[in-house]
Amino acid sequence: MSDATPELHQQPFTDRLSWLEQLASRHSAAFIAGTAAREAYLAQHPTKIIALKCMDGRIHLPHATQTPLGIIQPYRNLGGIFNLGWPYLGDLLCDDINQALAQGRPVLVLISYHFSAGARERGCAGFQHDRDAALAQALQIRDQLQSIFAASEQCYALVVGFETDSDALVLHGSTGRMLDLSQYSPDLSPQLPALLQQLCPLLPAAMQRDLLPLLLGNLWHSALQRQQRRQLDIEHREWMLCLGRGFDFLHVPNIALIIGPFSPDLSQPVKKAAAIILNNIKQQRIPADGVLLLASVPYQQAGIDRRRAELKAAFFCQFAKTVIAEQEPALLPLLQSRSAVMYWPERRLEWL
Repeated sequence: MSDATPELHQQPFTDRLSWLEQLASRHSAAFIAGTAAREAYLAQHPTKIIALKCMDGRIHLPHATQTPLGIIQPYRNLGGIFNLGWPYLGDLLCDDINQALAQGRPVLVLISYHFSAGARERGCAGFQHDRDAALAQALQIRDQLQSIFAASEQCYALVVGFETDSDALVLHGSTGRMLDLSQYSPDLSPQLPALLQQLCPLLPAAMQRDLLPLLLGNLWHSALQRQQRRQLDIEHREWMLCLGRGFDFLHVPNIALIIGPFSPDLSQPVKKAAAIILNNIKQQRIPADGVLLLASVPYQQAGIDRRRAELKAAFFCQFAKTVIAEQEPALLPLLQSRSAVMYWPERRLEWL
């Protein structure tokens, strides 16, 4: 279910900001309440699962796979565009993987792209709605990961398509074969282990066992979505530009454009996002009473870690404002900037 009301984009800016604050609070409360379920799940399925995905709010993998919050660690970026040659992204991702491997946990990296089976224009705007281009980018990232961790059998990269009309997953095997879960009903779930083994014969058995619950959950979830009449709102109505990390709570379509702090040149995605939001105003898809620039940085501990996160969030905020002033100055009078830090162990957003 969506956390947004159908009229959210039409509400005054102050009401939209209040909605956002409540959404963040509900997400943290749900994450804390799910601690026991998460620990029980990890005890049974210890594989660390990382997902590289687009900022699009429709790509809500925990919801689409019926997985407890906090099991799938997301890396989100505008357009789902990544390159492991980017210094910060490469360091961060490899540190996450190496830390898990040092703990004796295998790592499965889901490299996702998204598309719509019903209409091309509902595909990823970051690739001009071109599914083949989005898939090619995902395959390139898979090749980069395989090259880096070639000596380890405990790190596996899997390309996964996300069909946004039904939330069904499409798995791409190493030999070019595909497993499209939209073609299966939950009644056929006993076939999944054999199908996964055929698709990914080099995926270690323990990691296959830990991936299967996600696939089973997606079978049930996507089947339900196909039975229901869904409103497939394709119109851009974003009124937020988010820069940084810690935006897991924003799985709501057409609300925010989220830019991860990964690219060496952050000015380009900020420029692109600002242009989209300004066009939303010109087309009267959102009110011209305010646009939110939100910078967020996660931290693990109070003290030095939090204080540095505060400085980083302030930098992101000022950086984005400078880019917008230079590239889309017409947006600047409407811009209202906020910075925040997120206490990662509780996914708690703390406004500064």
